[in-house]
Amino acid sequence: MPSASSRATPVRSLAAVNADIRALWERGGRLSPEGRREYERLLAEWAAVVRGDGAEAA
Repeated sequence: MPSASSRATPVRSLAAVNADIRALWERGGRLSPEGRREYERLLAEWAAVVRGDGAEAA
């Protein structure tokens, strides 16, 4: 049985990730600590999509 980390995960489009990043910044222009963590997660997802690495994108 494959582990959870070895299963293929759906990859969101760059447009979807970009929309989430924009929405995060549009909430007030400054990020709370929680918002900063979400921003960092979205940047990592964006980079994974650009690299074509679906396992890390989700």
